[in-house]
Amino acid sequence: MKGFPVVARSLSKRFYSLKVAPKVSSSASADRVKLSPESEDLEITKLPNGLVIASLENFSPASRIGVFIKAGSRYETSDNLGTAHLLRLASNLTTKGASSFRITRGIEAVGGSLSVYSTREKMTYSIECLRDYVGTVMEYLLNVTTAPEFRPWEVKDLQPQLKVDKAIAFQNPQVRVLENLHAAAYKNTLSNSMYCPSYRIGKITSEQLHHFVQNNFTSARMALVGIGVKHSDLKQVAEHFLNIRSGAGISSAKAVYRGGEIREQSGDSLVHAAVVTEGAVVGSAEADAFSVLQHVLGAGPLIKRGSNVTSKLSQGIAKATTHPFDASAFNVNYSDSGLFGIYVISQAAHAGEVIKAALNQVKAVAQGGVTDDDVKKAKNQVKSTYLMSVETAEGLLNEIGSESLVSGTHTSPSVVAQKIDSVGTADVVNAAKKFVSGKKSMAASGDLGNTPFLDEL
Repeated sequence: MKGFPVVARSLSKRFYSLKVAPKVSSSASADRVKLSPESEDLEITKLPNGLVIASLENFSPASRIGVFIKAGSRYETSDNLGTAHLLRLASNLTTKGASSFRITRGIEAVGGSLSVYSTREKMTYSIECLRDYVGTVMEYLLNVTTAPEFRPWEVKDLQPQLKVDKAIAFQNPQVRVLENLHAAAYKNTLSNSMYCPSYRIGKITSEQLHHFVQNNFTSARMALVGIGVKHSDLKQVAEHFLNIRSGAGISSAKAVYRGGEIREQSGDSLVHAAVVTEGAVVGSAEADAFSVLQHVLGAGPLIKRGSNVTSKLSQGIAKATTHPFDASAFNVNYSDSGLFGIYVISQAAHAGEVIKAALNQVKAVAQGGVTDDDVKKAKNQVKSTYLMSVETAEGLLNEIGSESLVSGTHTSPSVVAQKIDSVGTADVVNAAKKFVSGKKSMAASGDLGNTPFLDEL
């Protein structure tokens, strides 16, 4: 939703660590004054209907609550493509319990915020507010997720925004390449775009939205996660209000990787190209190895406004060409598949040599061209990236919710760090070998006259 104060939206990011030093008399110096209760351990409960409830009571002045649902674009069919995109934009439409104006004004009045985002696998509805107003804001979160009305005239008025939203996103060539990459790599499910196809804009009906919600917004496909709230309170809300639709809903077919190529000739002077193979399933030991390999090759600048010149990809390409370029390893993990490879940006005239040099660098790693020190440095980067991502309430909520939705559990940061530390140099080499020998997929955008086809690499 728009229009909420910027200050309110960022309250929880550091509140949980805020402390004020009290004035203590010298006579009481031996007796330490307890400033606030210690943060409790994460609690997870799985109800008989399949709903997962997870909470971390850290006594923060600001609370954040999220409803995670297995309802991403991979669950669309050929008959309702674009439904998840429209649903993402429809979060502030009138529900059975509150009007659009009441939802917007009610949340704004207490300085809270409601946000909705989606991936190919899940949709997340989250609220943030001062903990004194959790009950008030929670009412609107439940209305949006359990009682949408989808009035036909409101749905019709909203659909032009699909075109605008897609046009803005597709101005970024990286978005276009990654969308085409998934379409080329998979036969089904994960090949579905996160954006509504142009031919479907204006044709998504209120009935299709209701059908999608009824089949995907079920208790066994949901996780309710809270930070800065009591587990008992969250459990009570779940038992009373998120128990309206039971069952597992419609399951998505297993993703089938096929390999393929999509080229988008746009005439841009810069070529964006990605070459990948099937990677690892989220949460697996192989996924940890691919994460370390990604940082061995180079996962992008690790310093604000810095460059990536110290990565193996950049060093390898720099030896092959003197022309400007940018290169990084690409790694994404899903519940039943994954993609791993390289992403390069170069001038159109030199795209071929840059792409081939990047691939040669991965081949060098597969042939043992990586040291224990390289792997150790990469593991430290993986751990620091992960730990910093869960520093904020927003990042921690997403981490807990995503894992709870897939496995019904949560892995503590210390255990995650141990798993990363267990990755050896041989595991990294084997991951590189899997990329080199695997069936490739490619997506490219720009002036592609000098960009090789997939079968030429």
